[in-house]
Amino acid sequence: MQSGKGVVHLTELESGDYKSICENLYDWIHITDGTGTILFINKAYTRTTGILPEELLGRKVSEIEAEGILYTGSVTERVLAQGKRINSVATIHRLNKEVLVTGTPVFDEEKNIRLVVTNTRDFPELKRLEAQLLALEKKQEKAVQELAYLRSRQAGDKQTIYHSAAMREVMEIVRKVAPTDVTVLITGESGTGKELIANEIYQNSDRCGKPFIKLNCAAIPAELLESELFGYEEGAFTGAKRTGKAGMFELANTGVLLLDEVGDMPMALQAKLLRVLQERSLVRLGGSKTIDLDIRVIAATNKELLTQVRQGRFREDLYYRLSVVPIELKPLRERREDIPVLARHFCELYRRKYGKETELSPNAVAELAKYDWPGNIRELENLVERLVVTDSVGEIGGCQVASALNFSGTAVPEAGPLRASLKTQLQTFERELILGALERTGSLRKAAASLGVEHSTLVKKCKRLGISSAKR
Repeated sequence: MQSGKGVVHLTELESGDYKSICENLYDWIHITDGTGTILFINKAYTRTTGILPEELLGRKVSEIEAEGILYTGSVTERVLAQGKRINSVATIHRLNKEVLVTGTPVFDEEKNIRLVVTNTRDFPELKRLEAQLLALEKKQEKAVQELAYLRSRQAGDKQTIYHSAAMREVMEIVRKVAPTDVTVLITGESGTGKELIANEIYQNSDRCGKPFIKLNCAAIPAELLESELFGYEEGAFTGAKRTGKAGMFELANTGVLLLDEVGDMPMALQAKLLRVLQERSLVRLGGSKTIDLDIRVIAATNKELLTQVRQGRFREDLYYRLSVVPIELKPLRERREDIPVLARHFCELYRRKYGKETELSPNAVAELAKYDWPGNIRELENLVERLVVTDSVGEIGGCQVASALNFSGTAVPEAGPLRASLKTQLQTFERELILGALERTGSLRKAAASLGVEHSTLVKKCKRLGISSAKR
């Protein structure tokens, strides 16, 4: 191959791996030297354009363009003149089609342009790839919408059951904030129903039906939490998907993102979360493109965030950004009026689920109301489900509740501290045993037989313990 300055040897390119790479590229490739003389065109170039190598090799780009063989507005000459990569749209005369052309300079040790590598892509092919990408994005959007719909259906199936004044106050706040986009911080012990309140806000907002994405910050390892929240681009880290991945913020765009257990978020990540909340935009890991967000954020935690702020474990500015409207859920032991209605609700729920006719007796409800429920609503629900499943007589009595709680390794405490004597406590337990037997059997004689005592003995005990004749 001849150039204006003599023969140019491309031994490495012609015999080595570089040539094989160029020949197998999908793009059309042609390479010129520092004077604009064409040294190489790949097979894709000839196959697509019909231009043979002998028409181009050893000739200057300017000459070929003047003959109408190559495209207008030579990218190669612009690269040689400006010394930088150039992207341009050009027209191939012979094919009468527009193409996207990129010219890239290759410099020698003295910073002179040694080669210009030009790759060309057909616009129809780009449009086809763009259409495929658009179709994939639509599929992803549809999948997110379907997920949001299913979650909203699931959320709609979960009712917030309450009777206490404390919960009425909470639901009044929910009613006021739901139609807005204000950020809400829901606090309370585990099992108090924080996710249910978040569902209530979502269901009664203008974003209902749009994505409702939930992320438990405590359930994901700290080293993975950032990529789960903000997403990443290809090659952002070892093991990253080639296509990159959208984070939870992007998936929740136009909808609601629930950050559960936000108090467990690492300090290093809190700064980035604060910036996203302030700017309503993010940049994926390993990326440079800013992604705008139209999103509502609800945060929930069982931690005392102000205590963590004082201890330096939670950012004060993030706390105030999250707690624009704080909602505190009291533990079940501080709103005992909710226990009976919740217990009956769960009993109805699980008797339907398991096809049973089980009911809670008044004594069973009274026993449930005396317990402190360290696991709150979740513990109450689990216990009622167990009682319904194991019931064989159609009614759950007070003794069954007491036995179930004792079987769990927890005694049934009174509403206040235990100061009663052993005698008083034994009498209380004896009374509950008798009431349970009466509930199960329906008569004093049958109850006496089930307890293994004489009928007359049981009559005396009932009188001493204040069990009225109506109970018998």
